Amino acid sequence: MVGDMANDDIQYGTVRNAEELGKLVRAHRKSRVIALKKLGGLANLGVRFLSEFERGKETAEIGKVLKTLNTLGLEVIIQPRKVHAQANINIPLSVKATGPVKKPVNKKS
Repeated sequence: MVGDMANDDIQYGTVRNAEELGKLVRAHRKSRVIALKKLGGLANLGVRFLSEFERGKETAEIGKVLKTLNTLGLEVIIQPRKVHAQANINIPLSVKATGPVKKPVNKKS
């Protein structure tokens, strides 16, 4: 049962989408035995927002999400993705910085 879950049982780490973040936050909150209503009071956020966030609402306001995480003692760490042999990555990771980007000059004839 998630409510009886110790912090060691929760899979903290990489989050790829709103649903994964919501599930992780819900498991963490329940492991600390904090009701949505209590969390709402502590973070000055509505229970409806918190419920929708935990269910993976993709349009959840980032400021409120960060406030929720902070209230629960969680933090966001941003870092480059690790390259995996079978990863489907759209952005090349081998792009080298060559200095400032120059705007093209519009020449009038």
